[in-house]
Amino acid sequence: MTKRIRVAQVITRFMAGAGGVALRGALALDPSRYEVAFVIGSGDRLIDQARSAGLDVITVDALRSEIAPASDMRALQELTSILGAGKYDIVHTHSAKAGTLGRLAARRAQIQRIVHTFHGFPFHEFQSPLRRAMYVRIERYLGRFTDAFFAVGPAIAAEAIRRDIASPEKIRTIGVAVPIGSAPSVVDRAEARRLLGVPLGMQVVGTVGRLDYQKAPEHFVEAVAGLDRQDVFGVWIGDGPLRSKVERLVTRRGLSERFAFLGDRPDVDRLLPGFDVFAMASLYEGLPCAIVEAMAASLPVVATAVNSVPNIVIPGKTGLLAPPARPDLLGSAISYLIDNPVLASEIGEEGRRSLGREMSPMALAETLDAAYRALLESTPAPNIELLQRAS
Repeated sequence: MTKRIRVAQVITRFMAGAGGVALRGALALDPSRYEVAFVIGSGDRLIDQARSAGLDVITVDALRSEIAPASDMRALQELTSILGAGKYDIVHTHSAKAGTLGRLAARRAQIQRIVHTFHGFPFHEFQSPLRRAMYVRIERYLGRFTDAFFAVGPAIAAEAIRRDIASPEKIRTIGVAVPIGSAPSVVDRAEARRLLGVPLGMQVVGTVGRLDYQKAPEHFVEAVAGLDRQDVFGVWIGDGPLRSKVERLVTRRGLSERFAFLGDRPDVDRLLPGFDVFAMASLYEGLPCAIVEAMAASLPVVATAVNSVPNIVIPGKTGLLAPPARPDLLGSAISYLIDNPVLASEIGEEGRRSLGREMSPMALAETLDAAYRALLESTPAPNIELLQRAS
């Protein structure tokens, strides 16, 4: 029997978004060829899904999203030990923190093949120039000993190349691996409205995402409040550190009776058909799974024109775009779709039709498999630092 390829996937938050993409890709790989383990900082129901599928999940408590030097050093040491002991053929890291510590640990453990996925970047236009430049320099350094890159969306791949973070021949563009089922029916919509608890006659403007700085939940609330319409009901599916702050904003803006925070839900696919408009106010993104899921549900999408979002939200065709940090313009776009339901329906249907096979888990698995095999069949580059020490 041929020895299976051992792959360690390192990710900080093993949950919806980057975690979901990583897990769906891993599950779609041929289990007779690959043995995949996840090394995580924290997670949610994805842990149970991975273990139910026979994948090993190892938790490193010190691996956290925030910058914390003491915890980061502990995480680096523990990751180095785990990756070295696991005798992995490939270490595949995801996003910024796990991408930094995981790649450093893999190099320390002398893993021959190191792969990284950009689900977005840690730098963006709303940071100070100094912080942004520092993050770019870190990514460039890490790129020097990364054998292959994946980028969620063409714009992310282009940005990595433009900023000299990844060389052109090493990077591949991937989708978010969201299964596209059948189009929602009238019955699905009625059931979704019941689950959402939406009063009769209301237009639902909803979103899905973590309540944190990146997702700009206060801008979503301001956009809904700025509509100044009593027939609009706002919905936020997801949780996060800004929930209390955003709930207070909802109260101040007089939306308490017309806004619902549903927290983290395992049945998002059942709830989306109850929306009339899906809106996302993010300041920066990769290619959000939530937008693809909304488009798969035939929803018209309004989103901020950041990173890879415009690659699938095409203005006037599959959705509408607004600048980030402009809730007034986000609200104007939402209002336009509410006032033009026929056009909104056409946009929603076109959005669903536009989702091709490249967004499927099988397409992601094929890309991963081809890249992994190509790396293992090639001759690894010498570790310059180890050669220098030996001399």
